[in-house]
Amino acid sequence: MQLEFHQLDRRWEHLRVHHPSRQRRLLASLADSGQQTPIVVVAADAQADRYVVIDGYKRIAALEQLGRDTVEAVVWPMSEAAAVLLDRSLRLSEHETALEVGWLLAELEQRFGYGLDELARRFDRSASWVSRRLALVEVLPEAIQQQVREGKILAQVALKFLVPVARQSVEDCQRMAVIFAQHHCDTREAGQLYAAWRKGSRTIRNAFWMIPNCFSKRSDRCRRKLRLEPAPNCYAIWK
Repeated sequence: MQLEFHQLDRRWEHLRVHHPSRQRRLLASLADSGQQTPIVVVAADAQADRYVVIDGYKRIAALEQLGRDTVEAVVWPMSEAAAVLLDRSLRLSEHETALEVGWLLAELEQRFGYGLDELARRFDRSASWVSRRLALVEVLPEAIQQQVREGKILAQVALKFLVPVARQSVEDCQRMAVIFAQHHCDTREAGQLYAAWRKGSRTIRNAFWMIPNCFSKRSDRCRRKLRLEPAPNCYAIWK
């Protein structure tokens, strides 16, 4: 069926991480060939002519960019919760980070009242597995999670480095996230900064954040400030 955008309830969109390069490829494909795969929706409870989007958020965004007014959709005849769980089971082959799983688990827990045991049963996992992923969502500040959703910080970087920092100092986590986002750090670069933070004393950590642009590989100003000879990475001083 054809649905207009105003009929769509996008309440699950925040569970998806934005990948700019993939979105550009999708946009080009839709511009060239049109929509080939329908989005998946379920009827919204007690809302006539409204549908909750289960899958297809990237297609919707691309079609809006192209100035389209409608989207091709298929309606699953089941409850919203059942549809979300079925959609995830169909996408198990896709790479999914623990943080993305944590978002989904937290949403199911809050909106549908699922307990740890029920979530563990539905995901065919242990209660401890569920608990660990929910803890990721609870410990990482919401502002940083939003940067992960928008693709400004890699999900793996947030998991490997920002989560353990947040468990010790939310303030340091927020400062580190600013650097990761500003310099578009990959896992290797983020790991080097995290290692410097982990090994440093509180005095060194405080001084570290005060050095302007110290994480930039091309920061001559930083190297002069630290009185370093030209080096690949100015944060080498902390090793």
